[in-house]
Amino acid sequence: MGMWFASGERQAGRIMQQLQGSVVESVRSVSNYEAALANVATWQKAEHAAGREGGDLRSLTPAQAVAYLEQRGEAVGQKTLDQERQAIQLMQQHVTGHLAQGERLPAIKSEQQQVLESRAYTPAQISAITERQTDKNALATQIAHAAGLRAHEILTLRRADERPADTRPARDEKFAVRQGERYTVVGKGGLCREVLIPHELANRLEATRLEQPQRVTDRGVYYQSHYAISGGQRWSNSFSQASDAALGRSTGAHGLRHSYAQERMGELQRDGLSYHDALETVSQEMGHFRDSITEVYLR
Repeated sequence: MGMWFASGERQAGRIMQQLQGSVVESVRSVSNYEAALANVATWQKAEHAAGREGGDLRSLTPAQAVAYLEQRGEAVGQKTLDQERQAIQLMQQHVTGHLAQGERLPAIKSEQQQVLESRAYTPAQISAITERQTDKNALATQIAHAAGLRAHEILTLRRADERPADTRPARDEKFAVRQGERYTVVGKGGLCREVLIPHELANRLEATRLEQPQRVTDRGVYYQSHYAISGGQRWSNSFSQASDAALGRSTGAHGLRHSYAQERMGELQRDGLSYHDALETVSQEMGHFRDSITEVYLR
């Protein structure tokens, strides 16, 4: 028999009854936090229904909270994301006890603004940019473009035979048309997904393999990097500086993901896939949780 859940609104309302007055005094804040927690409860229920680790709102762990916020950061701006983080944090500090008093959830950066502001680069523009980067940064740029990676994902690269991807639905057409070596990266919500790196770039990447993984800090988060290439904020800054020098402008390193999405959509549709099927395939390749997010990259 499956677990029974009260509606998200009812769960959130019960939580806020315990917080109202003693912890949260503003009526407006109570309303905003209640709406935020209702969204979280709905997500928890969907996770459970999909066979992943889910439950009711009170069972939400800090790790699940971070996964929710990272996924949510694709769809909402920073203000909304911060408000939802605050609501979860208060619940876990004062109601469920999953966080100690004074313990905080990590701040999660919304990806929405990056997506809205970034624009695709052409292959010629990317080549001009890499010519103005160090070898370590240039290789990271080429890999990010070829595999559609986020800045921090470069730091998490591992061969797929060393670290398998998480089990998620995948179309047979995933990586169709292209040839290369399979790697995995850890992206939004802690999702470990498979990516494809062209053979020549994979060979260059393997030439930088470290004998022992190196601990790297990026935006306050620790990663175990297995290769001596750049990534994260340091690489992103390098890309923007090189883009300014080469093109007189920069739309940010996130623009490489736009390039990947647009190039892959063209390849798959020329190979016979419908727009919808190609969009679903590219969404899976890029580690998005909704196809509609990928569509924004196609502008």
